[in-house]
Amino acid sequence: MNQALTPEEFWEAFCDHNMDLNRDELYYDVWQFLDGKRGCDRLASLCLAGIKTATSSIYETFELDGMKVPEEGDYSIILDSEEVPLFIIKDTKVEIKKFSEIDAEFAEKEAEGDQTLEGWRKIHAKEFENKCGEYGIGFNDDTLILCEEFEVVFQ
Repeated sequence: MNQALTPEEFWEAFCDHNMDLNRDELYYDVWQFLDGKRGCDRLASLCLAGIKTATSSIYETFELDGMKVPEEGDYSIILDSEEVPLFIIKDTKVEIKKFSEIDAEFAEKEAEGDQTLEGWRKIHAKEFENKCGEYGIGFNDDTLILCEEFEVVFQ
């Protein structure tokens, strides 16, 4: 795909490629993985390789930011560290779970660290604690986490 496309042009190319979709009824968001420049691109490459098929975020921050909570069937344009559109994902499963309820299957799908539940909890406890601190909210095992599973549908 032409790297010079804006996210809106990238979305139009996706819709043109999928003429059976009713673009007026579809929701999409535009974002990048937050893990620094190298990490952002590394996580995106794991998605393209089919290794990373899930992501998680703090549920409460969506309301605090006035953002729509993702739902099954929603699309996202994923950007690289330079904010260039790389690919589009479609949410196939969205659940809200307490941090303590995240299981090994989800941790493996998120494909961060060593892909174990213990590794996932270690990485994400620190990440989520920092993010909650930015919002002035507490973090603990009962913090609600938005768990999204997805598939890459366009690149």
